[in-house]
Amino acid sequence: MEKSEEKYYHWAVGLSWFTIIYNILEGLVSTFYGFADETLSLFGFGLDSFIEMISGIGILVMVKRITANPTSEKSDFEKKALNITGYSLYALAILLVITAAISIYQKHQPESTIPGVLVASVSIGIMWWLIQKKIEVGKALHSDAIVADANCARVCMYMSMVLLGSSLLNFLFPVLYIDALGALGIAWFSYTEGKESLEKAKGIHACHCHQH
Repeated sequence: MEKSEEKYYHWAVGLSWFTIIYNILEGLVSTFYGFADETLSLFGFGLDSFIEMISGIGILVMVKRITANPTSEKSDFEKKALNITGYSLYALAILLVITAAISIYQKHQPESTIPGVLVASVSIGIMWWLIQKKIEVGKALHSDAIVADANCARVCMYMSMVLLGSSLLNFLFPVLYIDALGALGIAWFSYTEGKESLEKAKGIHACHCHQH
């Protein structure tokens, strides 16, 4: 293995670990403040982060596998991680739709959406950086799987934008239903992510978000 190639494999492993740790921290902060401030969109965003952490573990195993043998097939662990991620995201989407409907019916208004603005702003910046680095690493290693993972991270960035938009609007113009609508937007992207995870588990590396 050439030194430059070895360097990029180290980068791939490091980015995978960073993604896992970041999702754990993001999930803890988001669910805590989402629950404390009764902000449905932020709480749902936090749950998604924990689910993404499972996917991140699968990606880490994939990177270590291709580091050892670039032509090897997807392992059973990777497939299980992707399947768990996919079905968990489907469940989250359903949960968010139901709770958003209840929130609209009860005319619920969150106590504060400032944490949502802060979390989403940080998330957008980090996701953008991760996407650029993963694409760079994937292309350098000629790995369609790593590039696909980078492109699918765009969905996470779009989800962060939905959270930022709903949180900021709710802060500036505290109108009913904005938080619930933000939760529905996150539910849609959760469904999209879930579908992509299940497709990747079946060996389909194409990511819908690559088309945006």
